[in-house]
Amino acid sequence: MTRNAFGIALMLGLTAPVYAIVGRHDVDEARYLAEPADFPPLATFYRVGAHGTLVHPEWVLTAAHTVFCLDKGQPIRVGQETVAVEARYSHHQYRPDGAHDLALIKLARPVHSVQPAALYTASNEAGQLVWFIGAGDSGNGLKGQAKRKPDGQLRRAQNRVLAALDGDLLFRFDQGAKAEALEGVSGNGDSGGPAFVPQAGGGHLLLGVSSRTDSWFHAVGEYGVKERYTRVSAYQDWLRTVMTGSPTERAAVSTPQSFWPENLKGRDVQQVCRSLRVVPGGADTARPTPAPS
Repeated sequence: MTRNAFGIALMLGLTAPVYAIVGRHDVDEARYLAEPADFPPLATFYRVGAHGTLVHPEWVLTAAHTVFCLDKGQPIRVGQETVAVEARYSHHQYRPDGAHDLALIKLARPVHSVQPAALYTASNEAGQLVWFIGAGDSGNGLKGQAKRKPDGQLRRAQNRVLAALDGDLLFRFDQGAKAEALEGVSGNGDSGGPAFVPQAGGGHLLLGVSSRTDSWFHAVGEYGVKERYTRVSAYQDWLRTVMTGSPTERAAVSTPQSFWPENLKGRDVQQVCRSLRVVPGGADTARPTPAPS
């Protein structure tokens, strides 16, 4: 079973649900609740989920399968600001539900109100304890994802890197003695969100980007399910080329394709994207924040 883009809001008349962080059944759900201060560079694309991470004042890193509405002018939330999209660049080798699930979003203006996350460049991710974070509904490992309306509440969970593969980080949702204190996994509404490590002196290291599940016999959010996060350290050259390369170099390694979800094929693109905007009307409502002196 694979995790696709993510379920779209019931307000669109679709039955696919939207979910966020799924935790242990034997831990009070309140312990998973998070605040924006737990990961300030978090970006949110739609009312019903999908995330990214500010990695430069003008760039947000996410999964390619989340960008279907992120055309020029679409508003997204970065930290506590609302900023318009300038352009999107997905990895040129990405195919739906496959590897290379990575995209960069160029912002129409820089965001200086939060410190961007640093990109992890080492190759020793295996065994490291990381955090996931995302907004929406929740669930637990016994039942998997809940079937309730998303509440917009941020949640976070811990997990340990099971393996560092060529282009992905692999995680497993454990229970009992093998589980971390706040063991959990991401759900459909957390696509594009971070696997990160807080730094003692402040700031955050971004190790992975939430992509897809990798389990035939476990549903999303069930104990035993494995999921893949795109491995940031494996894409340093790609990231550098897109963010700093010439237009010709950038075009050689990226695509503007939207990767429109299968469950939305045949629907009016503009209508759907207007319905999903984090800010109705689509205006860039936050004033640019001056750079710190």
